[in-house]
Amino acid sequence: SDSLTRHLAMAFPSALCIFSLLALVQAQSESQQPKIQLRLAGNKRKHYEGRLEVFYNNEWGTICDDDFSILAAQVACRELGFLGAVSWSPSAKFGQGEGRIWLDNVHCTGREKSLAECPSNGFGVSDCRHSEDVGVICNQKRIPGHRFINTMNNNVETLEERVEEIRIRPISSHLKRIPVTEGYVEIKERGKWRQICDEEWTPLNNRVVCGMYGFPGEKNYNNKVYKSLSMRKKKNYWGFSVNCTGNEAHLSSCRLGKPLELKRNGTCGRGLPVVVSCVPGRAFAPSSSTGFRKAYRPEQPLVRLRGGSNIGEGRVEVLKNGVWGTVCDDNWNLRAATIVCRELGFGSAKEALTGAKLGQGMGPVHMNEVECSGFEKSLTDCYFNNDALGCSHEEDAAVRCNIPAMGFQKRIRLSGGRNPYEGRVEVLTEKNGSLVWGTVCSENWGMVEAMVVCRQLGLGFASYAFQETWYWAGDASADNVVMSGVRCSGTEMSLPQCLHHGKHISCPKGGGRFAAGVSCSDSAPDLVLNAQLVEHTTYLEDRPMYALQCALEENCLSSTAKKNDHSSYRRLLRFSSQIHNVGRSDFRPKLGYHAWTWHECHRHYHSMEVFTHYDLLSLNGTKVAEGHKASFCLEDTQCDEGIQKRYVCANFGEQGITVGCWDTYRHDIDCQWIDITDVKPGDYIFQVVINPNYDVAESDYSNNIMKCKCRYDGYRIWMYHCHTGELQKKNCFSGFQIYNVFMT
Repeated sequence: SDSLTRHLAMAFPSALCIFSLLALVQAQSESQQPKIQLRLAGNKRKHYEGRLEVFYNNEWGTICDDDFSILAAQVACRELGFLGAVSWSPSAKFGQGEGRIWLDNVHCTGREKSLAECPSNGFGVSDCRHSEDVGVICNQKRIPGHRFINTMNNNVETLEERVEEIRIRPISSHLKRIPVTEGYVEIKERGKWRQICDEEWTPLNNRVVCGMYGFPGEKNYNNKVYKSLSMRKKKNYWGFSVNCTGNEAHLSSCRLGKPLELKRNGTCGRGLPVVVSCVPGRAFAPSSSTGFRKAYRPEQPLVRLRGGSNIGEGRVEVLKNGVWGTVCDDNWNLRAATIVCRELGFGSAKEALTGAKLGQGMGPVHMNEVECSGFEKSLTDCYFNNDALGCSHEEDAAVRCNIPAMGFQKRIRLSGGRNPYEGRVEVLTEKNGSLVWGTVCSENWGMVEAMVVCRQLGLGFASYAFQETWYWAGDASADNVVMSGVRCSGTEMSLPQCLHHGKHISCPKGGGRFAAGVSCSDSAPDLVLNAQLVEHTTYLEDRPMYALQCALEENCLSSTAKKNDHSSYRRLLRFSSQIHNVGRSDFRPKLGYHAWTWHECHRHYHSMEVFTHYDLLSLNGTKVAEGHKASFCLEDTQCDEGIQKRYVCANFGEQGITVGCWDTYRHDIDCQWIDITDVKPGDYIFQVVINPNYDVAESDYSNNIMKCKCRYDGYRIWMYHCHTGELQKKNCFSGFQIYNVFMT
C-alpha cells in the first residue's frame, strides 16, 4: 500500500492533496457533529412508533413538525436501528412532549447517518409549541447486526436499539410441543444468539416475555433439568441485565440494567441462563391439559372481542346489567388493551386501536377514560368514568393481541388463485408416514367453513365459498381429497378443529374441479338488528284472508291458512325491523341483479330469497310459529351523519346496505310478521335471525340473532327484554310493553 501511495503521489500530486484535504475536513466535521440520541415516546401503541425525542445537552426534548419529511423519518428510524420509516405524523399525534423543542425546520436528504447531520435552525432554535411535536412509524424489521453505541448518560436506555431478535428456545425434550411455552430466553446481537444471565432477572421480566409470545401468565419450572444442561454446554452470555416493569408490550421496550461482569470461563457469577415457563390461554392449551382448561373457563365472560378479522383482535365490548356495550377510546392505551388481552387468554397487546378501526358497535357505551395499572385481572377492575357523555360509537376502542405461534398457516394453502387471497383450499396431512398436500371435499362447503380457512391463513374474513374450482388450476399432485365431511361452527382456529370424517374419506364428487375454494378479504359487513325498535313497534293485527293472498303465495302464513276461506281472519304479530351495517364493508346480496327472482304477485324482485327468519319459540326452544322475509329491497333507508346513501331499490337499482347506514322494514308491509293464529296463550321467546343461511359473509354472525321474552294472553302481547345476541338471564319482570289486538 505504501508503494501504491508513492506512485499516486508521483502521478497525481494535486489530486492526492485534494483527497487528503477532503478526508481531513470530513473527519473534523464528524468530530464536531453534535452527539445526540433518539427514542420513541408518547402515547404509542407499538414499539416501533411514537413521538420522536432527542437527547442533547443532557436533556430530552422533541422535534417540531415544520418542514419535516419522510426523508427525515427514514434517517431517524435507521438511527434507531430499524430498516426505515413507513410514515411520519405531525401535530403531536402521539401526545405532546415536555421540555425543550430541540430541532425545527429539519431538512434531510435521506442519506445521513444521524439526524444531527441534517440542516436545521440549530439546536434549541424554534418557534414551535408541543402541539407540533413530530412522530414517526418505523419499519417493524430491525437492521441485521445493528449495534447501538451509548455515548451518553441518559439513564433511560432500553434494549430497543441493541436487540435484533428475541426467542424462547426449547430444550430437546420439548421441541415437538406446540406452542412452545418453555425454554431459554435468547437475544440475537450482531447475528449471534446469546443467553441472558439470570442474576438480575425478575418475575416481571418473565411476565413481559410470556406476554409478547401470546401467553397470559407464567409459572415455575423444573430448575434441576436446566441446571444440569447448562453445566454441560458452553454458554454465550449477553453482557447486560434487563429491568422490566411488567407492563411493557415487548422485551425490547424494557430498560437496560447494569453491564454484567462475565468471567473468563463464560459463567455469570452464581447465575444461570434465563429460562421462562409460560401458561397458555385455554384456547391454545394442549388437549391433554383438561384440568387447566376447566380451571380457566369463566362462568360468564365480562369482556369480549367482536369484529376482528383475525384471532386475538376485535372491538372491546363489556357486559353490564345483562347488556353488552362498548368502550370509549378516550385515554385508551396499551396498558388497558393488555388487560383485555390477558383476561381473554392471549398475551400482551401489540396494538391499542382507537376511532372504531375494527367497526362500530351498537347499544350503550359502558366505559370511558379507562385507566389501568397493568396488573388488574379484568378490565372491569380498572378505574373508569361511567359517564360516556360525548362519546359515540365512532370512538369505540379495539385491541390486537399477541397470540402463540401455533403453526396453523403452515398446514394449509390456497392454490391457483389470481392473488394470494383466493384459490383452491389445500391442506397438509399425514399419509403412509409422510406429509402430503390434498384438497377438501366441497360437499356442504359453505361460508362458515370458508371463514375458518381465511382465519387460519391470517387473511381476514371469507367473502365467498366455492364448491367448484375448475377455473383455478391448483397443484395437480394435490388433486386427491384428503378431508371430507367438514362442518364448522365458525369459532375454530383451524380447519382440522372442525368436525370431519377423519381418515375415512367420503366424497362422491371427488377432488380436482369440485374441490372446495375460498376468497378472503380483510374487511366484511356486519348486520345488527335494532332490538329496541322491535320491542317498541310490536302489535297484534287480525287481518282477513282476502287481503293476504300474495302473502299466502309467498309462504308468509302458517300451513293452516291454506284451508281457510277468504272471509276468515289470521292473527299477525307485526313489528318493524331496522337493520344496521356496523361492519367495515358494504353488505351486498350474494347474487347479482341478473339472477334475482321475480315475484309476480307483489310485483318485485327478491335479491335474497330468505333474508330473515322470524320465530316464536316455547321456553324450551321448540318452534310454535314461524315466518320469513325475503329481501325484496335492500337499500339505505337512512345513514349516519356525513355518510351518503349508495343503494336505492327504485328503477331496478343496485341493492345493499352501506357501512354506517340502515335498512328499515316497516311493520305495515307484507310478510313483516309472524302468523300466531294457532298459538295458545302463554310465555314465549320471540326470535329474529338475519342472514340465517350465512349466504353473505359477515365479520360477526353472533349478533345476527335477536331475542325477546313475550307473554300472550290470547288478546294482548307483552314484549320485553329484547337483546341482540344470546338473551341474558334476568330475574325481574319489568320494562315490558303491552300491545292490544288491532282489527283491520
